[in-house]
Amino acid sequence: MSDQRLSQDWPASVHPPEAETFEQTAIVWLFDNVPADYRLHGVLRRHPVALARLARQHVAACLEGARQGYRTARVDLRDFLPPHAVEQVMNAYLAEGRRMAATLRSIELVDDALRDTALRAGRAEERDGASAGSG
Repeated sequence: MSDQRLSQDWPASVHPPEAETFEQTAIVWLFDNVPADYRLHGVLRRHPVALARLARQHVAACLEGARQGYRTARVDLRDFLPPHAVEQVMNAYLAEGRRMAATLRSIELVDDALRDTALRAGRAEERDGASAGSG
């Protein structure tokens, strides 16, 4: 994936997969999209594919929460809020749903690129190990 072929959904702060700094910028960006307590788990910093998986699941759950909230807000809130406030809540759910959907698309792209990078690194280690053992 060259820089010119990056999707418009690729996050601006994450360097392209072929850049040396790709994984580090991906880690920083992914941590920005999950709860702060995820930073307490060193395994997520050491294994960015694991972090991407957790981020993907977290944001997908948030998106589903926004969708569920949108579906039920009118009925749940009609007795407690004036109609204009219910409409504002509905608009908030729409905006958050759109934002979460866009974030999820970006996380999916980064996750796929991290997985590709990890597979390539694993194959290179296998080749290096095989060639070292044959000498």
